[in-house]
Amino acid sequence: MSGINIIHYIAMSKICQITGKKAMVGNNVSHSNAKTKRKFNVNLFRKKFYWVEEDCWISLNVSASGLRTINKIGLDAALKKAATNGFLNA
Repeated sequence: MSGINIIHYIAMSKICQITGKKAMVGNNVSHSNAKTKRKFNVNLFRKKFYWVEEDCWISLNVSASGLRTINKIGLDAALKKAATNGFLNA
């Protein structure tokens, strides 16, 4: 088996670290009105940001609305707000 690269995948929870959004559960409704369970996932990105106040790069799992929040109020304010709401994991 030489020459084969093994990629290790680390499963991460699909939760935005800025807004706290996570997957919701709902129903697929067919034309016959039969209902089956489905999952509405979050529009999540793994993004690196430069944190000027701490002079370092950080990686965050952020949703599209989390990116807009960071653009609107700034990274430092968004991180402080997320920390007080308990969305940031250490």
